[in-house]
Amino acid sequence: MMRLAGSNLACVRGGRQVFKDLSFALDAGEALLVTGPNGVGKSSLLRLVAGLVRMDAGRLEFEGGDPELTIGEHAHYVGHQDALKSSLTVRENLAFWAHFLGEGPAKGAAVKESAALSAVGLDGLARLPASYLSAGQRRRLSLARLIAVDRPVWLLDEPTTALDTVGQTMLAQLMRAHLANSGLILAAAHGPIGLDRAKELRLGVAP
Repeated sequence: MMRLAGSNLACVRGGRQVFKDLSFALDAGEALLVTGPNGVGKSSLLRLVAGLVRMDAGRLEFEGGDPELTIGEHAHYVGHQDALKSSLTVRENLAFWAHFLGEGPAKGAAVKESAALSAVGLDGLARLPASYLSAGQRRRLSLARLIAVDRPVWLLDEPTTALDTVGQTMLAQLMRAHLANSGLILAAAHGPIGLDRAKELRLGVAP
Protein backbone atom coordinates (compact mmCIF):
# COMPACT_ATOMS: atom_id res chain seq x y z
CA MET A 1 0.00 0.00 0.00
CA MET A 2 1.46 3.33 -1.06
CA ARG A 3 1.44 6.32 1.24
CA LEU A 4 2.83 9.84 0.90
CA ALA A 5 3.15 11.87 4.09
CA GLY A 6 4.75 15.11 5.15
CA SER A 7 5.18 16.16 8.77
CA ASN A 8 6.07 19.60 10.12
CA LEU A 9 7.35 20.75 6.74
CA ALA A 10 8.89 24.20 6.38
CA CYS A 11 9.92 26.06 3.25
CA VAL A 12 11.92 29.29 2.95
CA ARG A 13 12.27 31.01 -0.43
CA GLY A 14 14.07 34.28 -1.07
CA GLY A 15 14.62 34.71 2.65
CA ARG A 16 10.87 34.53 3.37
CA GLN A 17 9.14 31.81 5.37
CA VAL A 18 6.58 30.48 2.88
CA PHE A 19 5.09 27.91 5.27
CA LYS A 20 6.03 25.98 8.40
CA ASP A 21 4.65 23.15 10.54
CA LEU A 22 2.75 21.83 7.53
CA SER A 23 1.62 18.20 7.67
CA PHE A 24 -0.46 15.98 5.40
CA ALA A 25 -0.99 12.31 4.59
CA LEU A 26 -2.17 10.73 1.37
CA ASP A 27 -2.91 7.04 0.86
CA ALA A 28 -3.24 5.07 -2.38
CA GLY A 29 -6.41 6.06 -4.23
CA GLU A 30 -6.66 9.44 -2.51
CA ALA A 31 -6.39 13.02 -3.76
CA LEU A 32 -5.46 16.08 -1.72
CA LEU A 33 -6.45 19.52 -2.97
CA VAL A 34 -4.18 22.30 -1.69
CA THR A 35 -6.04 25.61 -1.62
CA GLY A 36 -5.51 29.15 -0.38
CA PRO A 37 -4.75 32.65 -1.67
CA ASN A 38 -1.80 33.50 -3.87
CA GLY A 39 1.60 33.45 -2.19
CA VAL A 40 0.84 31.00 0.61
CA GLY A 41 3.04 28.24 -0.77
CA LYS A 42 0.76 25.96 -2.78
CA SER A 43 3.21 25.70 -5.67
CA SER A 44 6.19 25.57 -3.31
CA LEU A 45 4.69 22.55 -1.54
CA LEU A 46 4.29 20.64 -4.80
CA ARG A 47 7.81 21.56 -5.89
CA LEU A 48 9.15 20.50 -2.51
CA VAL A 49 7.53 17.08 -2.85
CA ALA A 50 8.92 16.81 -6.39
CA GLY A 51 12.41 17.53 -5.07
CA LEU A 52 12.69 20.85 -6.93
CA VAL A 53 12.67 23.03 -3.80
CA ARG A 54 14.74 22.49 -0.66
CA MET A 55 12.94 21.39 2.50
CA ASP A 56 14.07 23.59 5.40
CA ALA A 57 12.49 21.50 8.15
CA GLY A 58 10.28 18.48 8.64
CA ARG A 59 10.09 15.03 7.13
CA LEU A 60 8.71 13.74 3.84
CA GLU A 61 8.11 10.00 3.40
CA PHE A 62 6.87 7.76 0.63
CA GLU A 63 6.00 4.15 1.36
CA GLY A 64 5.28 1.31 -1.03
CA GLY A 65 7.41 2.42 -3.95
CA ASP A 66 10.82 1.45 -5.26
CA PRO A 67 13.32 2.07 -2.43
CA GLU A 68 16.01 2.85 -5.01
CA LEU A 69 14.05 5.84 -6.35
CA THR A 70 13.45 9.27 -4.85
CA ILE A 71 9.95 10.62 -4.29
CA GLY A 72 10.42 12.86 -7.30
CA GLU A 73 11.23 9.84 -9.46
CA HIS A 74 7.91 8.29 -8.41
CA ALA A 75 6.05 11.45 -9.39
CA HIS A 76 4.81 13.45 -12.34
CA TYR A 77 5.08 17.19 -11.76
CA VAL A 78 2.96 19.41 -14.02
CA GLY A 79 3.58 23.08 -13.25
CA HIS A 80 2.41 26.38 -14.67
CA GLN A 81 4.68 26.18 -17.70
CA ASP A 82 3.80 23.64 -20.37
CA ALA A 83 7.49 23.08 -21.20
CA LEU A 84 7.08 22.24 -24.88
CA LYS A 85 9.46 22.71 -27.80
CA SER A 86 7.56 24.67 -30.44
CA SER A 87 9.65 23.34 -33.33
CA LEU A 88 8.84 19.71 -32.50
CA THR A 89 5.60 18.04 -33.44
CA VAL A 90 3.00 17.04 -30.89
CA ARG A 91 4.18 13.41 -31.01
CA GLU A 92 7.86 14.39 -30.86
CA ASN A 93 7.25 16.49 -27.77
CA LEU A 94 5.56 13.61 -26.03
CA ALA A 95 8.31 11.19 -27.10
CA PHE A 96 10.91 13.61 -25.69
CA TRP A 97 9.14 13.69 -22.32
CA ALA A 98 8.75 9.91 -22.28
CA HIS A 99 12.48 9.55 -22.85
CA PHE A 100 13.33 12.25 -20.30
CA LEU A 101 11.14 10.57 -17.69
CA GLY A 102 12.90 7.25 -18.21
CA GLU A 103 10.51 5.45 -20.50
CA GLY A 104 13.02 5.41 -23.37
CA PRO A 105 12.39 3.78 -26.75
CA ALA A 106 11.03 0.66 -25.11
CA LYS A 107 8.92 -1.83 -26.99
CA GLY A 108 5.36 -0.59 -27.14
CA ALA A 109 6.32 3.01 -26.25
CA ALA A 110 4.89 4.36 -29.53
CA VAL A 111 1.59 2.59 -28.91
CA LYS A 112 1.46 4.03 -25.39
CA GLU A 113 2.20 7.52 -26.66
CA SER A 114 -0.58 7.21 -29.25
CA ALA A 115 -2.97 6.11 -26.52
CA ALA A 116 -1.92 9.09 -24.41
CA LEU A 117 -2.57 11.54 -27.25
CA SER A 118 -5.94 9.93 -27.85
CA ALA A 119 -6.80 10.20 -24.15
CA VAL A 120 -6.27 13.97 -24.22
CA GLY A 121 -7.93 14.46 -27.60
CA LEU A 122 -4.81 15.27 -29.63
CA ASP A 123 -4.44 12.11 -31.70
CA GLY A 124 -5.49 13.99 -34.85
CA LEU A 125 -2.78 16.61 -34.31
CA ALA A 126 0.18 14.27 -33.72
CA ARG A 127 2.17 15.57 -36.73
CA LEU A 128 1.42 19.23 -36.14
CA PRO A 129 4.25 21.44 -34.77
CA ALA A 130 3.54 22.45 -31.18
CA SER A 131 3.82 26.11 -32.21
CA TYR A 132 0.40 25.78 -33.87
CA LEU A 133 -1.36 24.64 -30.71
CA SER A 134 -3.73 26.82 -28.73
CA ALA A 135 -3.12 27.37 -25.01
CA GLY A 136 -5.67 24.69 -24.17
CA GLN A 137 -4.12 22.20 -26.60
CA ARG A 138 -0.66 22.88 -25.16
CA ARG A 139 -2.04 22.11 -21.72
CA ARG A 140 -3.54 18.86 -23.00
CA LEU A 141 -0.17 17.87 -24.45
CA SER A 142 1.52 18.55 -21.12
CA LEU A 143 -1.05 16.34 -19.41
CA ALA A 144 -0.51 13.55 -21.95
CA ARG A 145 2.74 12.55 -20.28
CA LEU A 146 0.72 11.51 -17.23
CA ILE A 147 -0.61 8.69 -19.40
CA ALA A 148 2.45 8.02 -21.53
CA VAL A 149 4.66 7.22 -18.52
CA ASP A 150 3.30 5.38 -15.50
CA ARG A 151 4.11 7.05 -12.20
CA PRO A 152 2.05 6.61 -9.01
CA VAL A 153 2.17 10.19 -7.72
CA TRP A 154 0.71 13.10 -9.69
CA LEU A 155 1.69 16.61 -8.55
CA LEU A 156 -0.56 19.02 -10.43
CA ASP A 157 -0.27 22.80 -10.11
CA GLU A 158 -3.46 24.51 -11.32
CA PRO A 159 -4.06 21.65 -13.79
CA THR A 160 -7.24 23.13 -15.30
CA THR A 161 -5.45 26.30 -16.49
CA ALA A 162 -6.37 27.11 -20.13
CA LEU A 163 -8.71 24.10 -20.36
CA ASP A 164 -12.27 24.60 -21.59
CA THR A 165 -15.21 22.71 -20.11
CA VAL A 166 -14.58 19.66 -22.31
CA GLY A 167 -10.91 19.69 -21.34
CA GLN A 168 -11.71 19.94 -17.65
CA THR A 169 -14.07 16.97 -17.94
CA MET A 170 -11.33 15.00 -19.73
CA LEU A 171 -8.83 15.82 -16.98
CA ALA A 172 -11.29 14.81 -14.27
CA GLN A 173 -11.78 11.45 -15.98
CA LEU A 174 -8.02 10.90 -16.19
CA MET A 175 -7.59 11.75 -12.50
CA ARG A 176 -10.44 9.49 -11.41
CA ALA A 177 -8.97 6.62 -13.43
CA HIS A 178 -5.57 7.20 -11.82
CA LEU A 179 -7.09 7.12 -8.34
CA ALA A 180 -9.08 3.98 -9.18
CA ASN A 181 -5.74 2.39 -10.09
CA SER A 182 -4.41 3.17 -6.58
CA GLY A 183 -2.59 6.32 -7.67
CA LEU A 184 -2.12 9.42 -5.52
CA ILE A 185 -2.82 13.03 -6.53
CA LEU A 186 -1.60 16.20 -4.82
CA ALA A 187 -3.06 19.20 -6.63
CA ALA A 188 -2.87 22.94 -6.02
CA ALA A 189 -5.90 24.91 -7.19
CA HIS A 190 -8.04 27.93 -6.43
CA GLY A 191 -11.25 25.98 -6.93
CA PRO A 192 -12.78 22.58 -7.69
CA ILE A 193 -11.02 20.39 -10.25
CA GLY A 194 -13.67 17.69 -10.63
CA LEU A 195 -12.70 15.42 -7.73
CA ASP A 196 -15.62 15.52 -5.32
CA ARG A 197 -14.01 13.16 -2.82
CA ALA A 198 -10.66 14.94 -2.63
CA LYS A 199 -9.39 15.91 0.81
CA GLU A 200 -8.49 19.58 1.27
CA LEU A 201 -5.48 21.26 2.80
CA ARG A 202 -6.04 25.01 3.04
CA LEU A 203 -2.94 27.13 3.48
CA GLY A 204 -2.98 30.55 5.10
CA VAL A 205 -0.58 33.47 5.06
CA ALA A 206 2.49 32.71 7.18
CA PRO A 207 2.97 35.13 10.11
